Amino acid sequence: MCEREPASYLAEKFTALVLGLAFPPLLGGMLSLAGVLPSGAVAGGMWVAFAVVAWFAPDLSLRDEADKRRERMRRTLAGFADLVVVSLAGGAGVNGALADAGAAGNGWAMARIREGLREAALMRQPPWTALRDLGERYDTLEFAELAASLQLAGADGARIRSSLASKAKTLRTQFLSEMDAEAQSATERMSLPVVLLFAGFLALLGYPAMSHILFSS
Repeated sequence: MCEREPASYLAEKFTALVLGLAFPPLLGGMLSLAGVLPSGAVAGGMWVAFAVVAWFAPDLSLRDEADKRRERMRRTLAGFADLVVVSLAGGAGVNGALADAGAAGNGWAMARIREGLREAALMRQPPWTALRDLGERYDTLEFAELAASLQLAGADGARIRSSLASKAKTLRTQFLSEMDAEAQSATERMSLPVVLLFAGFLALLGYPAMSHILFSS
């Protein structure tokens, strides 16, 4: 999904492990020169924790990149479906509409869709096969749904246009709902620091009065 070679991924993990094992002793040496020397148990625990974090950091980074690319592919698919509907409304055939929609966009996601459709055409396979393969590769169920709509529609252009228009509307509605939910979640997360800041401000204002009440004789 991230289009990375296993060798480079393993090299990144090995490099992170080496840094995780080598950096804590260097930091400990610098602290000892500065006169700050933690106990052996604390130093050993920090060393192990840092090595574990460094070992799993490439995995977390790769998983985050995969999630972002999957979401980008889903959003690109929604725009791709809209472009196909527009091309079909202009009188193009199914294959022509798919090719026109793939050629109209930029970015790596649209390029992968375009390459998949071109490869299917060269191998004389139906276009929904390429879309289904893309869905399996990028773990995106919307590709399989779009491929099923194309496959069930057959050769009736009007039915295809109606089916794709409905699917594109469903994708837009779904993505707008997800974006609204993410925005509301971000707003809720931002409210917590504001509440804490306000509580700290009230504590700062009330501390002199409380101190005077508690410690006055």
